[in-house]
Amino acid sequence: MRRRHFLLGLPVLYAASTGLAWAATPATPAASAGGRLVVADQNEFLRQLLEASGERKSLGVQLELPNFAGGPAIFEAIRAGALDIAYVGDTPPIQARAAGVKLPIIATFTRTLSQYRLVQRAGAGVTTLADLRGKRISYVEGSGRQVFLIDALRHAGLTLADVQLVNLRVADLNDALRAKAIDVAVLLEPHVTRLARQIGASPVPDPQERKLLPSTSYIYARPEVLADAQKAQAISAFLVAFVRAGKWSNAHEQEWGRFYYTQSQHIDAAGTAAILASQSPLQFQTAAEAIPHHQKLIDILHEAGAVPQRFDAADAFVTTYDKIVVANR
Repeated sequence: MRRRHFLLGLPVLYAASTGLAWAATPATPAASAGGRLVVADQNEFLRQLLEASGERKSLGVQLELPNFAGGPAIFEAIRAGALDIAYVGDTPPIQARAAGVKLPIIATFTRTLSQYRLVQRAGAGVTTLADLRGKRISYVEGSGRQVFLIDALRHAGLTLADVQLVNLRVADLNDALRAKAIDVAVLLEPHVTRLARQIGASPVPDPQERKLLPSTSYIYARPEVLADAQKAQAISAFLVAFVRAGKWSNAHEQEWGRFYYTQSQHIDAAGTAAILASQSPLQFQTAAEAIPHHQKLIDILHEAGAVPQRFDAADAFVTTYDKIVVANR
């Protein structure tokens, strides 16, 4: 099923003139949470972060963390009502909104340096971003990879029309590079390091590649969940644990690297060290702090023709959990 088709099958949520149409039950202390919460994970990031930091033990919620490969697959699960909230990249909420669906963003976390990398197969010959012209490049519409690629092309004075876009699922990116079906893919760790060792793939060395959009991710929710008192309490408990866990990972970078990249993702010590050296700390934002960057993303996608109209970023956020973020970050 095509992404736009299943998105259009979701109930359309209309925004009132003064804000969003959904109502969130006020957050309550984590200790009173209880209940069951299903949260979409990617690359087992949330699961491993909560385990490594010890925050999962005191969560007080029956937490399920199904693992997904990218935003489009998460949308399918949202449509089926199988998820309460989800961890996604920066583009999926915008693409959903372009299809007439609003999924409220309840929390934002970011890194100054992007975690996405433009990775080329051996022999592709991409030294600068301008060398992307004419190259076969992975394109995952509805994923954070989409706006990252558009921004890379913008920095080189190029557009999507200047390259050969190869539409792929996130799960197929590694194999496409291995088979030389594409020249360049937008990837995340640990896949960047793995492919460097397996097939001699390498990030594009242009210094501008490290100055592209920061890695911003969102936690968004099914609107019905925010109106459910017990679910809202469970979300509060989860966000307390998640923000504290992120703060722990910043303060215990080496321990976190060993737990996640070395032990869980099976990357050796040298590879783990390289990954950690390329990262900047996790930062947790309130809605007001996150809105300007979200508006920039919307504008980039709109100018590239990837979304039909320019939306107001403020309408995508709820502030219900801002106090939790501020108190625990």
